[in-house]
Amino acid sequence: MSMAALRRFLLVAYTGLVFAFIFAPIVSTIVFSFNADRFPSLPWGGFSLQWYEAIFADATIQRGLVNSLVVAGVTCVIATFLGFSAAYVDYRYRFLGKSVYLALAALPPTVPVVILGVALLTFEGRVGLSGTLQGIIVGHVVLATPFAMALVRMRLADLDPDIERAAWNLGASPFATMFGVIVPFCAPAILAALFLTAAVSFDEFMIAWFVSGVNETLPVRVLAMLQGQVSPRINAIGAIVFGVSITLIVLAQVLLGRMSGRAARKKG
Repeated sequence: MSMAALRRFLLVAYTGLVFAFIFAPIVSTIVFSFNADRFPSLPWGGFSLQWYEAIFADATIQRGLVNSLVVAGVTCVIATFLGFSAAYVDYRYRFLGKSVYLALAALPPTVPVVILGVALLTFEGRVGLSGTLQGIIVGHVVLATPFAMALVRMRLADLDPDIERAAWNLGASPFATMFGVIVPFCAPAILAALFLTAAVSFDEFMIAWFVSGVNETLPVRVLAMLQGQVSPRINAIGAIVFGVSITLIVLAQVLLGRMSGRAARKKG
């Protein structure tokens, strides 16, 4: 075996080990969610859907799932709109303090979620949003908006500013230019931002735990279940959450891949 082939083999083996280490807990959760035995042990006790039937029969889990879906749906729309607006301001305008503006816009994900959760609990307690779904949405929008802004900024970086000016010179109003030029051009990034911010919201736990009150999201409900006893239903919930999250992320990645491919072809 040549040195080049050996290096290739070692690289593939190392990559395989890294992915195995990362995904082993997730795979085990999915596998044992179909285990007939109550406790996750080997040998496998047989295939069963009883734990999925149990969670869909649990009113608290149903309510948590609905809350998570509602919060994620509203959050992704608001966060994507705000992220698009922030990215467009960065693309179109030059003003004093722009670097500070961008730093503040991108700041929330860099703040520890415990600190962010405590701050939101204090603020929302003063304005009457604590313990409501609206309060969770506000917190998730704060956390998710920078992700949407980053995706749209990447897309706008490939747009020639002269195209927008040409539309204005041809008589298009700023409104018509926005929805006839900017939004269609940014459509892949906007869709990717919707999927990504929905995934961020659906998975988020700490902020929801601080501000949700009795309106628990699914991750918060899982924590409440863990505080009592370890239930095999948690494996089934984890499999569902992973399935939803990975689907949203894959869709976002596919859109980003197409966007990057188109940009590369244009430059070529």
